[in-house]
Amino acid sequence: MTYDLIIGDRLFSSWSLRGWLAFESFGLPVRLHEAGLYSGTLAADLVPFAPARQVPAMRTPDGIVVADSLAIAETLAERHPEIALWPRDPAARALARWLVAEMHAGFNALRGDCPMMLAHGWDGFAPSEAVLADLARIETLWATARERHGADGPWLFGEWSLADVFYAPVAARIATYGLPVGAAARDYVAAHLARPDLRRWRALGLTKRYDPMPYAQGLPQVAWPGPAPLPARAVEDGTPENAACPYSGKPTTHLAEIGGRVFGFCNAGCRDKTVADAEAWPAFMAVYQS
Repeated sequence: MTYDLIIGDRLFSSWSLRGWLAFESFGLPVRLHEAGLYSGTLAADLVPFAPARQVPAMRTPDGIVVADSLAIAETLAERHPEIALWPRDPAARALARWLVAEMHAGFNALRGDCPMMLAHGWDGFAPSEAVLADLARIETLWATARERHGADGPWLFGEWSLADVFYAPVAARIATYGLPVGAAARDYVAAHLARPDLRRWRALGLTKRYDPMPYAQGLPQVAWPGPAPLPARAVEDGTPENAACPYSGKPTTHLAEIGGRVFGFCNAGCRDKTVADAEAWPAFMAVYQS
């Protein structure tokens, strides 16, 4: 009973991130398909998901196509009542839906001026008054959820929910552009950046090269503000510590030096995603720590 989900480029498609997190963070089985947002193939790639025109779009195991991240989220919540995608408490659930709906329909200044870009951070970005107003509203919503329902954990409603799924790209934008928010909001942003699923999403995005890089700002680049990855690079020579790829179990053909040690992988994709952020991948870290 596996779903199909088509997504756009990971470094830039905030709506795709929301759609993917709705599956990944709740352990729902999904088979991914990638559409070319910047290669001109989007319309052709979406044909199997007709009549969808944008990513993300999903196909349920029984063949129903659903587009739009909010429609996908509500459909998953309806089909999987055993999983708390929304908060269980009715008052918390109502507020969570409110926060998600406002995010889905609003914050246009933040979206327009600060497109999602996960490759690195920018130094010296000057937010407009409209962006500052969006940030103030976001902080109000986050603080309201935390004060009323968030005492039992780091997320908006204590435990992770669809509300956090929908605000993950907002947190990423605040981090990328160094936007001014208060201490509580900064802690919430940091919690998102530290999540292994978000780190895996970004690592996979970093395996793809762009020339030119979309959404250039003409500002100095700074290191990504999330957890610093292990030092790593692809290498051509060396004797790997492992004989089998950590992911596939196949013989190793591609090498990387990670933390000063050499490891092998079955293809360039497995190697490159690990080089991008080794600690995001439990299968590799099991080998690294053994």
